[in-house]
Order: sequence, then structure tokens, then C-alpha cells
Amino acid sequence: MYIENNLLKKHISLWLMFMFFLVAFMIVVGGLTRLTDSGLSITKWELFSGTLPPLNNIEWSDYFEEYKKIPEYKLQNYSMTMSEFKIIFWWEWAHRFLGRLIGLGFLIPLIYFSFKINPIKLLSLYSIFFLICFQGFVGWYMVSSGLVDRVDVSHFRLSIHLVIAFLILSLILWNYFKLNLNIKDQSKLNFFFPLIFLILVFLQIVIGAFVSGMDAGLIYNSWPMMGNTYFPDDNEFKNLFNIAAFNDASLVQFLHRNLAYVILFFYFWILFKIYKYRIKGSYFAINLLGFFLLTQVILGILTLINGAQIVLASMHQLSSVFLVSSSVYFLFLNKRINSFL
Repeated sequence: MYIENNLLKKHISLWLMFMFFLVAFMIVVGGLTRLTDSGLSITKWELFSGTLPPLNNIEWSDYFEEYKKIPEYKLQNYSMTMSEFKIIFWWEWAHRFLGRLIGLGFLIPLIYFSFKINPIKLLSLYSIFFLICFQGFVGWYMVSSGLVDRVDVSHFRLSIHLVIAFLILSLILWNYFKLNLNIKDQSKLNFFFPLIFLILVFLQIVIGAFVSGMDAGLIYNSWPMMGNTYFPDDNEFKNLFNIAAFNDASLVQFLHRNLAYVILFFYFWILFKIYKYRIKGSYFAINLLGFFLLTQVILGILTLINGAQIVLASMHQLSSVFLVSSSVYFLFLNKRINSFL
């Protein structure tokens, strides 16, 4: 996306950065909505009519009566009071309100810029808007899974929802870099390695969503062992190679732990190669990536051994935003293939 008009370029850059922070905030609020078990408090997909919260006692009662019809209330929160319901309602309402704000905040400037620039140059931004719209549908698809036969949402649908959020975040950041970073023609790492690293990080986000959705962080709250053994003693190793492993809380936690070790090993291997071949253009990016990677690992361990406390778990999710962002930055710096490895 090449734009000659510097003022227009500046305006688009500021808009993209604003959207980046808004989506990042949305990811954190979404995590808190999940951690507080608030995601099923609004049982209807009210795209327009649900923009305003309840304004009187009658409207509050209507929402509460709808909530009482779902399994989460009947089996888990049957003693909940109206004041307690309002707490979880506000989390979900804020999450949905942010979704609407992101949609409008992206669409209106995009239409404006389309009159200033050849729309062909904005195709990548239109694709992001399509993803934002699709994300709204996936959000309801996820919520609907917890309204009939279960007290929570499907962890598979939760993972899709979270991955799309990070994909939107990454694409916004990538387009911002395209506008503002002038990569010099210098020696670079093979594009393949930063790409594989980013894919591994996204895979870890998927497994992390499984852990969150299945409350797998509430078991085996020890590290580095899972209880008294490295492999969970309530399972057999052969079960790892069965698709049913993704429905087993202890195996999902085992996978989340060990994929983190794989990512760490791969990172240090890349770090070694960069310094061995003196790829100086990647020094800052790989060190920044390492800082956020280690921060994420430490927060993950602290979250686990403290029983997934809300503050630590939300910090762990926030840290994942920085990890993905630094991974995208590292990938962007090496987007031209000039292989040393």
C-alpha cells in the first residue's frame, strides 16, 4: 500500500494505530469476560437494539429472565441475585459494545479514505473489515454453543474467535508497517523462520483458548511437573495421538506447556543464528521478541501455579498481544528472502 500524499499517509497511520489499540483492548476485555464467566449473560444477538444497555428495572428483569432459561443459570448460578447478574451483564455488554465500536471505527474512515485514494490500494484494509464483520458472527456462533446443552461455550469455537481477533490485530499492524517502515536492502533472515515462529505462536493461542475454555488451568497447579510427574498421571501417553485429546483438560494443559518449550527452543535457535551470521538488521527485533516471549512464559507459569487468578490470567492474555505484535514486526523486517540459513 503505497501512498504519495504524506498528510493522508499520516492520517491513515494514526487511524490504524488507534484501531490496533482498540482491538488489543477488545482482546483483553474479551479475556476478562471469559474469566468472570460473563459471556452468556446476554442470550440474544441484538446487533442494533442491544447497543444501549437496560435503562430501567423492567428491561433489567427481561434480560435476567432470559438468562434464567439457559443451563448456566439452572445448573450453576441458580442462586444469583439481580445485582450479581448486573456485574456479569456489564462485562458482556462492554465486550459487544467494543465490537460495534471497532466495526464503525474501521468502516467510516475506510469509506472516507476510499474517496481520497484509489480503492484498489485499500483492498487489504477492506479484507480486514470483512474479518471484523465475520468476527461478529463467530462471536455469536460461540455464545450460542453455551445456551442449550452446556454451562459454558465450546472451547473450539472460543479458539476460532480468539484466533480471528489476533489475525485482525496482526493485519492492522502489518499494514501500519507497510506505510511507515522503510526496510533497507540488507542481509535478512530467511522469511521462512519468522513465519514458522508466528505460526507456532498462533497455534499456542489456539491451545491456550482450549485451556481457558475447559478451565484446564485450574488443575495441575504446579511447575515444571504436573503433580508428581512430567506427564499427567490421570492419562496415558498414547491418548495424545487421539483427536479426543483436545477434549481432555489434562492433555490440553500438557500440550500448552510443551508447545511453549518448543517455541522457546526455536526462538533461541533463531537468536543463535542471527548473532552467528551477524544479521544486524534483526538484532533489535529478535531481542524485543525475546523479552515479550520470556514475559509471556513467566506470566503463564505464575498464572498456572496461582490457580488462574483473574489478574494474572488477564496479564497473561495482555502479554500475548505484545508477543504476537513483536512476532509480526520480526516477520515484517525479514519479509524479503535473502537466506543465510
